[in-house]
Amino acid sequence: MKALSRDFTAKERLLLLLLGLILVGLAYYQFVDRPVREALDIAHAEAESLTVELQTVEAKLARMRRMRSEMEDVTAGGTASEMGSYNNSKAEIAILNDILQDALEYTITFANVTRDGDQIRRNFTLQFTTDSYETMEYMLSALSESHYRCLIGDLRCNAAKNEDLMKGIITVNATATFYETMVGGTPDAGLPESKPAA
Repeated sequence: MKALSRDFTAKERLLLLLLGLILVGLAYYQFVDRPVREALDIAHAEAESLTVELQTVEAKLARMRRMRSEMEDVTAGGTASEMGSYNNSKAEIAILNDILQDALEYTITFANVTRDGDQIRRNFTLQFTTDSYETMEYMLSALSESHYRCLIGDLRCNAAKNEDLMKGIITVNATATFYETMVGGTPDAGLPESKPAA
């Protein structure tokens, strides 16, 4: 019992003090410093992730603003058209028949449908004959400004022999494309696999 109650020497006190400081340092490192560093690393990783996400959202927002501006420009011009959902061929044929009803004669030939992702292109050739330039101009304008998006490509107009282009019989040959979308569309056997347009 006597050995347990003796006084520590100065060296022993110094060693115990150093040991205590080392234990306090280890406890501080284990329970304060390391968890704080780990929390900071996690916070920095989350901040980087949120920064990337914010940049993505800002890019989407800028694209949406640009699209809205383009839509406002289009609707301000009064020529907004829509892409019908696949398969919209009946409505497109009806539009063509309505537009060309005043032609002296017409022929429409549809090519195979092409697909690029969700966008469908229905290419066709068109030949019609009118009795005046004004009628031809009206028909082409009505086609390019129709409810469903249609792009006229190659266009050739010929007046009958010995006739002025502004008067008399005019024959028109054109290629054009109706655009459709798979959004809201139902795939069928006529729908090809998606291939980027050449």
